[in-house]
Amino acid sequence: MGKYIASTQRPDGTWRKQRRVKEGYVPQEEVPVYENKYVKFFKSKPELPPGLSPEAGARPDGAAAAALSKAAKRNLKRKEKRKQQQEKGEPEVDGLVQALERSSLGGGATEAPGEEEATPQPPCDGAAAERLRKIKNLRKKLRQVQELQQRLDAGDLKQPTREQLEKLGRRKALQEELQELERDL
Repeated sequence: MGKYIASTQRPDGTWRKQRRVKEGYVPQEEVPVYENKYVKFFKSKPELPPGLSPEAGARPDGAAAAALSKAAKRNLKRKEKRKQQQEKGEPEVDGLVQALERSSLGGGATEAPGEEEATPQPPCDGAAAERLRKIKNLRKKLRQVQELQQRLDAGDLKQPTREQLEKLGRRKALQEELQELERDL
């Protein structure tokens, strides 16, 4: 006679039929994976070099660190320093972000007359970050308008294009928008 494998339910909800199997049948999941003689040899081989006792192979942590190269030690120190900075909450990075937000790309000499430099606070949410980005873009546009005006006044630009004239005409609107955004901060 034979043995029966009971019907089972598939993951999609349908059912497999009951099956009859021969005596000594081993399900595929339970069949051991074939290993050739080389794989068996290397699995049975110890991980330590020949002649080294297992007690000597197990070093304390201090001895393991002493065996590292200079570059590995340096990398280990860097990793520890990064972890410490992340645990602190990175106050140094926040300070740098604030300093960068306060500074302008042109060194302060290219600010438009009557334009006050507001000290933006670090972004605490997405909306504040978006406002800071808009302020930065408006300052850049105003700086470009001022440079264009200086080129016109100096006579470097004899015939401005239509786009350049439009840019000069938007100066007042850009200044008003910038002042409004800086007030909201």
